[in-house]
Amino acid sequence: MKISEVMTTGVRTVKSTDTIKHAARLMESIDSGAILIEDQDRLIGMVTDRDIALRGVAKDLASDTPVSEIMSGDIRYCFEDEEVDHVAQNMADIQLRRLPVLSREKRLVGVVSLGNIASARSQNASATVLEGVAQPR
Repeated sequence: MKISEVMTTGVRTVKSTDTIKHAARLMESIDSGAILIEDQDRLIGMVTDRDIALRGVAKDLASDTPVSEIMSGDIRYCFEDEEVDHVAQNMADIQLRRLPVLSREKRLVGVVSLGNIASARSQNASATVLEGVAQPR
C-alpha cells in the first residue's frame, strides 16, 4: 500500500513571513500541534506548539514575530509513492510522529501521521512506528 492511499490531504500551511500569532491561531483552528511552512509552493520548514513555547514565548518574542524566527528548517519527509511499511520504518528510525508527504517534484501533497499508519491496517507498519517513536531520544 502506498502512502498516498493513507495520507491526509488538504494540508494547511503558513508562509515564512506570517506571524507566530497567525500560526498559533491556525494550529488551534485545525486542532494540530504543528504547521508546515512553505514558500512559493515549496516546503521550507515546520513550526510546532513546542517551538512557539520554547523559541518564542520563553525568549519573549512578540506575537508579530515572523515564524521564520522560530521554525525548524531541517525537515524530514517522504514521497507519496513510497510503501507504508517503508515509511513506518523510517518514522520509527528517526522517531517522528508525522512526516510531510511530497510528490517526486518536491511539491507538498499531504502529511502522514501515526493515525494514518494505523489506518493502513498493516500490523507490521503500526507496530514498527509505535515502537520507534515510543523509544526515549
